[in-house]
Amino acid sequence: MALQGKHIIVGISGGIAAYKIPELIRSLVKAGAEVRVTTTKNALEFVTELTLQTLSGSRVYSDVFAAINEHSTEHISLPEWADVMLVAPATANVLAKAAVGIADDALTTTICSCVARKPIVFAPAMNDKMWSNPATQHAVKTLRGWDNVAIVEPDEGPLACGTTGKGRMPETAVLQEALEYALTPKTMVGKRVLITAGGTQEKIDPVRFISNYSTGKMGISLAHACSRRGAEVSLVCGSVTAQVLNPFGTIHRTDAMSAQAMYEVCNAEWAHSDSAILCAAVADFTPAQIAEEKIKKESGQTEMDLHLITTPDIARTLGERKRANQQLFGFALETQNETKNALHKLERKHLNAIVLNSLRDTGAGFGTDTNRVTILFANGNSVELPLQSKDVIAEQIIDRLFCGN
Repeated sequence: MALQGKHIIVGISGGIAAYKIPELIRSLVKAGAEVRVTTTKNALEFVTELTLQTLSGSRVYSDVFAAINEHSTEHISLPEWADVMLVAPATANVLAKAAVGIADDALTTTICSCVARKPIVFAPAMNDKMWSNPATQHAVKTLRGWDNVAIVEPDEGPLACGTTGKGRMPETAVLQEALEYALTPKTMVGKRVLITAGGTQEKIDPVRFISNYSTGKMGISLAHACSRRGAEVSLVCGSVTAQVLNPFGTIHRTDAMSAQAMYEVCNAEWAHSDSAILCAAVADFTPAQIAEEKIKKESGQTEMDLHLITTPDIARTLGERKRANQQLFGFALETQNETKNALHKLERKHLNAIVLNSLRDTGAGFGTDTNRVTILFANGNSVELPLQSKDVIAEQIIDRLFCGN
């Protein structure tokens, strides 16, 4: 995992969303990170120092002049130790101070010391009227212009004051993804990658469809991996249950539930994509006709014939349209003659490489959090990746596909 062994400063300012930070710290530690916490004094009105210290395993830096500080200049030593800093919640007050270099407490002195040396992620959270205040927006614009700074847009929804609007701090998974993004070298900046994920649904009537067991986890993990490297990702989703984490808006999602719909979207996107990874489980057949009303079982009926026709072949179409400067990668899920079938698909659909996994491998395939794959390249090379989480496998697949095989 990208956070394994990383040193993370979590900076907390005085907003109600501070109550979410213990869950975040727990999640970061579970991911293998070391966490140290710095706060404003007001932040400790919303979450206790003891809670933060217990979950992080380290003393909390909340007072510049506290006798218990490990170093006399804690705001200098913490950034030296850290790989990245997250400020969450970032109040309007802290954003304004950070933008003009005011450093008058433990949190803002740490920000001031850190910003020129290490990446900082700000997660604003406040009332929607405070977020839309011109002074706040000016501070955000200033901070966004700095090389080491990334700002996660607040969510829209119910706010602590009882109103609804833009100002909610994103959930733990989004903030964790933002940290992974900040820590990942940007080796794919300027690249546009088309990725498909999930299973298609082929309608029989208004209430029934033909589909498969795909959850979209593998394709969405690949989208995250490309996004972290700085690529602009066009993610075309069929039926998915996995969450798409998109803290900086670099993943552009389109839902296309049928094979025909996915074919049309991919055809349009391929013209201005540098590469495509076709990970979706697209149906090979679809009903020739869709009943306008729910099909009813007649009294005494024991069988029903359903006439199917083939769906458009997305991979083959894109392969035939592929320009010399484009790369096309596919997936093959097989149950027998795995390598032979995958190599046939690789050649027939003009792919640069194909990722093979087998339902006969325990822990691989549909609906699992893990996968075991073999990457087969058009030049005859191959790479086997052992059973690991789909997030880790995705990172390794992207390394092999775009950084040499």
